[in-house]
Amino acid sequence: MALKDIKLVERNESGIALALQILKQRFGDRFSTGEALRRQHAHTTTYIPAQLPDGVVFADNADEVQETVQVCAEHKVPIIPFGTGTSLEGHINAPAGGISIDVSRMDRVIQVNAEDLDCVVEPGITRKQLNEYLRDTGLFFPIDPGADASLGGMAATRASGTNAVRYGTMRDNVISLDVVMPNGRKITTAKRARKSSAGYDLTRLIVGSEGTLGVITSLTLRLQGIPQAISGGVCPFPTLEAAANAVIMTIQMGLPVARIELVNALQVQAINAYSKLSLPVSPCLFVEFHGTEAGVKEQAETFGEIAAELGGADFIWSTREEERAKLWQARHDAYWSCLGLRPGAKAIATDVCVPISRLADCIAETEADIAEAGLLAPIVGHAGDGNFHVSVLIDDTDPKEIEALENFVERLNLRALGMGGTCTGEHGIGQGKMAFLELELGGAVDVMRSIKRALDPDNIMNPGKIIRL
Repeated sequence: MALKDIKLVERNESGIALALQILKQRFGDRFSTGEALRRQHAHTTTYIPAQLPDGVVFADNADEVQETVQVCAEHKVPIIPFGTGTSLEGHINAPAGGISIDVSRMDRVIQVNAEDLDCVVEPGITRKQLNEYLRDTGLFFPIDPGADASLGGMAATRASGTNAVRYGTMRDNVISLDVVMPNGRKITTAKRARKSSAGYDLTRLIVGSEGTLGVITSLTLRLQGIPQAISGGVCPFPTLEAAANAVIMTIQMGLPVARIELVNALQVQAINAYSKLSLPVSPCLFVEFHGTEAGVKEQAETFGEIAAELGGADFIWSTREEERAKLWQARHDAYWSCLGLRPGAKAIATDVCVPISRLADCIAETEADIAEAGLLAPIVGHAGDGNFHVSVLIDDTDPKEIEALENFVERLNLRALGMGGTCTGEHGIGQGKMAFLELELGGAVDVMRSIKRALDPDNIMNPGKIIRL
């Protein structure tokens, strides 16, 4: 994706001016047009330039979200939903200006139905806040994308993360949504029943729509029981291919692994320096099992046998929470740790996902590509899903480095598509991968355009994202 491909949607200057005036009068101190705050709501972890909204509304409840959308709909003003701003493909940019609706204050747990293993929450609550609230119930919400993202944002981007190999993605864990549609109408997409054959699956239409079809105001989520026992650890391998093949064998044998994360040698080097660990500087798998004490012990031992067969060193595992927490915190800090490999550079994270049988091939070809291109780019991956991430360290003020990055990302995406994969396993499309979506799905994108036009004829919901109109 080249910077020239980011199209500016035409601004509605008169409509924006009217909306700013109305919203300022309505929300007072909870509405801001200050540049610093607007810039915070357009920051992007890519190299895509920030495109600022014209104002930010801090909504306290669903009625205020609806009221804001109604004002914007009347004056045909763009709306950009905002949770915590941790998305990675320019999702919160405002290419046509407009109003950022910040739902971070909408962070309440509305209802916990422990007997039914579900809960109802507002969109601004983060996964860590929810799990802290649930701790005494013996339940937890399993989706863990690494960042402490808002649950509304996680649903909007169809997030997944380290636990997805066992518990699925947000697609599998959202039962129902309350949504304010582009015309300002509030709808509920489903009831709390565990399954339904009633009509179109609007819940999964909204999950992954990246704010382009509506603003989420509440979520009904599946919960899981906290496992009786958890075991986990790290296993080094002589090559990245051997580590990837261990993942493939583990999945194909049906071993119920909860998390199985791959890091290459360069990423291990960064993790050791940042997190003060002493892991062998070679490709490693971070692995975790959930279940009974006897079950996790047996599973860890079986994985150790698989690893040994593929040349892995001893699988060093533990059931002690503090030891596991230190390892997984180091894995979650991979983004920050890789910055130390090239001080002053920016890490541009991108992801692809391939069928599990092609994971080893895709990663091996990608490492060779990185070396040939002369890039500094560690690899981490939710390997149990065939999903991996490359963080390319560049000087984002140097046009040559940006061009080299763009060329690499294009090759990476074409490689994944050629193996039957997807251009993004969990980061989403946003602004950054629209061209690759067209290559991946072809005519299906025209169907997406038809849905977008039908639900949002004035193109006010997060315009300039996912698809070009």
